[in-house]
Order: sequence, then C-alpha cells, then structure tokens
Amino acid sequence: MDCLFCQIAAGSIPSKKLYEDEQILAFYDIEPKTPVHFLVIPKTHIASVSEITAENSAVVAHIFEVIAQLAKKLDLKNGYRVVSNCGKDAGQTVPHLHFHVLAGRELYPDMA
Repeated sequence: MDCLFCQIAAGSIPSKKLYEDEQILAFYDIEPKTPVHFLVIPKTHIASVSEITAENSAVVAHIFEVIAQLAKKLDLKNGYRVVSNCGKDAGQTVPHLHFHVLAGRELYPDMA
C-alpha cells in the first residue's frame, strides 16, 4: 500500500478530517490554494477519473452528495469549485481519485 491517499484513508497517515464514512473521506489540503480547500476521496483505490466505471461509479455519486452537504455545512453560499486532475499533464500528483473543493474567495473564471 504505497498510495498516499490509501494510507490516509486507512489512518496510517494523519489528516485533518472534515467528513468520513465507510466509503469516503474528506480532509483539508495540507497546501491550500484558497481559504477553504479540502479533498474528497474514495476509500477504495481508483487511480483517476479515467478509471471510473459502471461498477465503481456509485461512490463518485456519493462523493458529490457529500460535497453538497459539506458546502452547506461550511456556508459556502457564494460558491465553490470542484476539480479533479486526471493524469500527469493535468497536474495529478497522487494517483488516487480525488476531488479538490476550493472556496472562500472569488476564483478566476479562466481557471475552469
């Protein structure tokens, strides 16, 4: 288990947890790019968006349901951005599916 996010999900590496259930984990990014910056990951290893299938897509739907709940809990009423980098050229540094949730200031429209 040399995947960083698998180790975080297993509790082997500490994180500042925001939410956890049996399927997913949300935790604050250690190098935040915005005042609110957290990640949401599935606990089972999926390398990236490219590996989402009919068999594992339910966890992705669950992730987005939880993101909506957390946005309400954190009072992100002015909006937020959800980003998933897919592959090295896109800036994915950890090969485990994860979604960045960025908020807390106006985000540049050309960063879509």
